[in-house]
Amino acid sequence: MIFAAGLGTRLRPLTDTMPKALVPLAGKPLLQWQVERLRDAGITDIIVNVHHFPYMIIDTICRNDGWGCHITVSDERDLLLDTGGGLKKIKNEKLKIKNEPILACNVDILSNIDLRHLIASYTSQPSPYSLLVVSERATQRYLCFDEQDRLCGWTNIATGAVKGRDGRHLAFSGMQILSPEALSRLDEMNEQKFSLIDFYLGIMEKEPLQAFIPDNYKMMDVGKIDQISDAERFAESL
Repeated sequence: MIFAAGLGTRLRPLTDTMPKALVPLAGKPLLQWQVERLRDAGITDIIVNVHHFPYMIIDTICRNDGWGCHITVSDERDLLLDTGGGLKKIKNEKLKIKNEPILACNVDILSNIDLRHLIASYTSQPSPYSLLVVSERATQRYLCFDEQDRLCGWTNIATGAVKGRDGRHLAFSGMQILSPEALSRLDEMNEQKFSLIDFYLGIMEKEPLQAFIPDNYKMMDVGKIDQISDAERFAESL
């Protein structure tokens, strides 16, 4: 699943007239970069959620025949559901095949991750592990992991806030592979709109959520208008 429903407020004025997913980067929209990376790793059945300028995204997907993939659109025009709510919606509407893991990522985060290696690492883990892609990059908000690299908490080092237990601080990348067992627990969240981080903190004692730290990892959050030029160079280097 590609999370593409966000408003992209940090990319204004571009996103005043287009969705974040269609912001051009070196001649291709952000969404195309993500779809092609998934396709090249053997993932061709993709769900994309939409909210902001949804018809523009749907039209682009159709005109490009999904860039060689079968793309299903999850419509969030009535309410932007955040990452956790977006996944809960597709599960309950049966937009994905039952009892299968799902790889979910943000449309605006580019990285050099080897997706085939990530998938192989997931399949080699004892079921029902889920993998959260993390790194040691500097930030203010971290996921916390115990001695077995399992999620045990969250912290904001700027405010000192901690949820759960403190541990090894690793920065979340916005990418994860969730097991069917973890996905089945989405209904335990009573809210319609919620983040995956809140979901993870609620299930971490019941479902193993394992850190995955890619080798030589580089990533870029295409979040601000003044980062576009740097993001284009980064994308072309992948």
